[in-house]
Parts: sequence; C-alpha cells; structure tokens
Amino acid sequence: MDEETTKRLVAFLSRDRLQALIERTGSEADSIEFHQDALSLSCHLMKVIATIEIALRNTVVANLNHHFGVENWFQHPPERLQWREYEQYSINKAVSQARRAVYAKLSQAEKAELDAQAYPNGRPAKTTHFQRVRTRQGRIIVSEGKLVAELTLDFWKRLYGPRYEHAL
Repeated sequence: MDEETTKRLVAFLSRDRLQALIERTGSEADSIEFHQDALSLSCHLMKVIATIEIALRNTVVANLNHHFGVENWFQHPPERLQWREYEQYSINKAVSQARRAVYAKLSQAEKAELDAQAYPNGRPAKTTHFQRVRTRQGRIIVSEGKLVAELTLDFWKRLYGPRYEHAL
C-alpha cells in the first residue's frame, strides 16, 4: 500500500482507532492490514456464532415443548409459567415483527383476502390505512419458528434467570 493510500485510510479509520495497532505493529500500513484482518476474522466468526445461536434457540424450544407438553407456550404459557410484563411485551413485539415481515411480502390479492377475513361485511367507513394494515396483519398466523426467530437474545437470557427457574 502506497504512502498516500495509507494516509487516507488512517484519516478515514481515525488515528485514535488505529493507535494501539500502530504501536503493536510499528507502522500505519501494518496497523491497517491488521485491522482489516481482524474485521475479516470477526465476519467469519459471526457466521459460526449466529448458526450456533439459531441451533441453540431451536433446541431449547423443542425441549421446552416436550417439557411443558404443549406447543406455542410463548403465547399460551402453562399455568406454572407466567410471563412478567417485559417478557410478554417481548413476545408481543416479536409476533408483531413477524406479522409485518410476512405482510410485506404479500401480493395485493393476498391483502384483499385478509380484508375479506377481517371485514366480512365490508370495511367500515373512515377506516384509516394504518388501521386497515394493522387489522390485516392481525389476521396473519405466526408460526412458532417465526416467533422464535424474532425473539431477542435478552428474552432468552431472562427466561433462564431466577424468576422462571421454578417453571423450567
């Protein structure tokens, strides 16, 4: 890498960000190369971490389905598993996000079918576009897999906290 490119990259990435690497490698050019290699390694590791996280969540769900003897324990928890406000909010938000994701891919004909289900006697006057979209989305059934995909890592962390240990 030529000197001009090195100067531009240092300015672009910032000397403050690269300073520790410059001290370790002894040069700005080497610090940039090290920085890029570290980013590349992070990208490769994230693929592995994401795959492990998906597999872990799905395994947990399968085991808890078996443990509770029911599916959809997220939305219809057994008596011994009562959600706190935050966890219920997280589940509701995940359902909403999953519905929006499905809705975004629907054709106009599919949206019209949702209208027919939601408004069997015709759409009421003065129904706003927002109300119509929300009503349509409310007709979309979210699979357990889509719900699991939308739940945050914070939800899973809380599930294994002391509050729910008696239920699990």
